[in-house]
Amino acid sequence: MLAAAMPPNAFSIRTFIGPVLALLFALTATAQSARAQAGDVWIQVEARPSLTAAQDRARFYSGSLNDVNGFALDTGWYGIALGPYSSEDAEALTRQLLRDRLIPSDSFIADGSQFERRFWPIGNAAFEIIAPQPEPEPQIAAEPEPQQIQEPETEPTPIVQLDETPSQARAIEAQLTRREREKVQTALEWAGAYEGAIDGLFGRGTRNAMAEWQARNGYQTTGIMTSAQRNELLVAYDAVLEGLGMEMVTEDVAGIQLRLPMEAVQFDAYAPPFVRYTSQTIEDAQILLISQPGDQDRLFGLYEIMQTLDIVPEDGDRRRTDSAFRIEGANSRISSFTLAELRDGRIKGFTLVWPAGDEQRRTRLLAEMRASFQFLPGVLEPSAASDPEDQVLGQIAGLELRRPRLSRSGFYVDASGTTLTTPEAIAECNRITLDRTHDAEVAFIDEALGIAALRPLEPLAPPAIAQLRVQTPRIGDEMTVSGYPYEGVLNAPTLTFGSLADIRGLRGETDRMRLDMTVEDGAAGGPVLDRSGAVVGLLLAAPADSSTQLPDGVSFFLDAETLANRLTSEGLDIAPPAGSFETQSPESLTKAAPKLTVLVSCWD
Repeated sequence: MLAAAMPPNAFSIRTFIGPVLALLFALTATAQSARAQAGDVWIQVEARPSLTAAQDRARFYSGSLNDVNGFALDTGWYGIALGPYSSEDAEALTRQLLRDRLIPSDSFIADGSQFERRFWPIGNAAFEIIAPQPEPEPQIAAEPEPQQIQEPETEPTPIVQLDETPSQARAIEAQLTRREREKVQTALEWAGAYEGAIDGLFGRGTRNAMAEWQARNGYQTTGIMTSAQRNELLVAYDAVLEGLGMEMVTEDVAGIQLRLPMEAVQFDAYAPPFVRYTSQTIEDAQILLISQPGDQDRLFGLYEIMQTLDIVPEDGDRRRTDSAFRIEGANSRISSFTLAELRDGRIKGFTLVWPAGDEQRRTRLLAEMRASFQFLPGVLEPSAASDPEDQVLGQIAGLELRRPRLSRSGFYVDASGTTLTTPEAIAECNRITLDRTHDAEVAFIDEALGIAALRPLEPLAPPAIAQLRVQTPRIGDEMTVSGYPYEGVLNAPTLTFGSLADIRGLRGETDRMRLDMTVEDGAAGGPVLDRSGAVVGLLLAAPADSSTQLPDGVSFFLDAETLANRLTSEGLDIAPPAGSFETQSPESLTKAAPKLTVLVSCWD
């Protein structure tokens, strides 16, 4: 057993006094009177591969606990145990010590059958367990505790002397299993010292990482970790997960097994393709288990869907192969990691969402989840939903879709996808999208006119381009506004019908015209079309001045001639006006107008 001992600096054991020690002394006082009696047991707290390391740990425990003993084990290691006690006292004492974190979490009650020669207390053979054994090894006397010297703060940190020589450390290291060596590499990676493969091979990269870790922690930089150093690294690595309640969870319905932090999250619902675990003690913590039947098309579809969820921030690495994908994302609130794989017609994986700023625990937890993840028979079927009737607009499987801060309308004005909209749509945005899928940048803003132009960041082929009609329409003509009045709640543009009420603004402006039409805020920036389908203007946003409230049925648009002149001044190659504009049927207009209309979204 290579037990994970608590580091001396984790809590002040040597100065611990009060009720806990009172209970320990009360229990041990009774136990001491029956030490050599049959049926006594021991509380084994640690095992070390070297005698020197075991003596150091026995000395450490003796500073705060009674009945500390050390024995050579029949495995060749050296064990540290408390006792002997009666079974009843040992169980009570173990519970108390574990509760107060005075002994490692993997301590256990032993019958002593594996104990051989006693090495602690040094020079005290009382109650020694006698067992057949080879010629005793010469004991290595423990080095005396170094006297602490008060040094000025400007002095460098003193180098800690090795508890094993490099040759001794290498010999003990050679006894480690491949899994133990991989864990050392993983712990070094977690500590920020190692960037190589987790392969259990201690090559140059691993040796350099060990040397770096030794230098950081005040040890001689030999590149070969001693038993005590390795234990210190692993204790720190494991301590990060304390309090999360790590458990191996077998989710039979989804056909998945992995280790989960069950004190941090709790099962919430089956919502195919997810098994949802929501926060229990850690705010914003959330875990999804992904399980569904599928093929490559469904894997790719899931890849796209995951990126629309609010729990998957946009900033982060995205990778997809023919059979798997990985999505990372982070913002000021959360970090998110998703991994999914297609295997034998089943798509399985998980998403870990963790609060921002807790990177050590998140990284460690993620490593545990990835290492323990297993495909099991079975898959989460759509019929497995906890509540099939629980459907909410703007959600997928009970998860909120990522929403823009604001959405308005726009329309294409050239073959490269340049889009006209209202300045309101792009104010203070970290990101601007066209139809949610195309990122765009600002080409120009004209606050005086109340328009803005956007340029797609990547090539875009518009399905239709606005034909600007610069002739002045007649009062009373039928007019149609195409836009997204509900800010994208509906997946397609909505047409709103009305008529031209005046060819001037309320103050006589000649570049603005008034509509007899009621429109929602989301339609602002959309095209205003006549019966021919030509664009006669851009719908302006309602006045930003809260002191001005227009009556119902009143809205304004900027005329096409002003739009054409402004676009031309920016050097844009707009479509020339058609030779003639023929009236279209309402059905034709309904099909044509949405093709040039764009949903413009502003994202935080």
